[in-house]
Amino acid sequence: MLYFSSLLKTNPKYSLAAKNLFSALSDSGEEFTLFDGAKDIWARDYMPVETRSGQSISFRYEPGYLADDPQLRTDFKAYIAPHFALPVTYSDINLDGGNVVFSPSRAKAVITDRVFSENPEYDKNSLLSELEKLLEAEIAIIPSLKSDMTGHADGVVRFVNENTVIGNTSPYKNGYEQKVKRALEKCGISVLDFPYFDSKGISAVGSYLNFLETEKRIFLPVFGDAQDETAVKRAEEVFDKKIIPVNINGIAEEGGGLNCISWEKN
Repeated sequence: MLYFSSLLKTNPKYSLAAKNLFSALSDSGEEFTLFDGAKDIWARDYMPVETRSGQSISFRYEPGYLADDPQLRTDFKAYIAPHFALPVTYSDINLDGGNVVFSPSRAKAVITDRVFSENPEYDKNSLLSELEKLLEAEIAIIPSLKSDMTGHADGVVRFVNENTVIGNTSPYKNGYEQKVKRALEKCGISVLDFPYFDSKGISAVGSYLNFLETEKRIFLPVFGDAQDETAVKRAEEVFDKKIIPVNINGIAEEGGGLNCISWEKN
């Protein structure tokens, strides 16, 4: 079952993009529902992270980028958990769900180094050890993109299989994307190039790999750009799943993609 914040329907600036997504899901036979109680639409970040054994881990949601906007911090335990019959393990570690990218088996996870600056009270090795226990996964740390407000991993890489990810294409030999590639290769993870283009400010327009993946389908964000066709073709080459393009400009302009707004419970 897929879950989304009801704000996607009640806030007019998201209405067209949300309509496009919900129509695509319904037409594909994907089950989804909306929940109340959230302060924003980025469900991936404040909802629990599910491990490979089915445990739900709710991390502390106090990201530095919302330090001046506490009204936008969703307290899962207080406002959303009462609506779910869900056993949850609560952790004091400050970590957004969008900064955890699992492999298909969930035995591996990629997290950016933003997790260290968000948890200065922890020794780095101790923090990694605790995270690996909670997530039941081997963790690969990649550098965060400094210009990205959130510093999340889900706008940087996504897994294709246990030992391969897609990453944003870079024309620069020593650019950020190459640093990510080197960090992952040290962990035995190969990186395949995937199209993207930059947008101004917080906008995530151009981040094609922030898609919504289900068991049989990938709902790929598109933006009415000339590169959309290239991204769809590349996704069809890389994934053995049906690729469904969904225009989400109204959502992406606010800084996130389809993975950011979705949450699933297996």
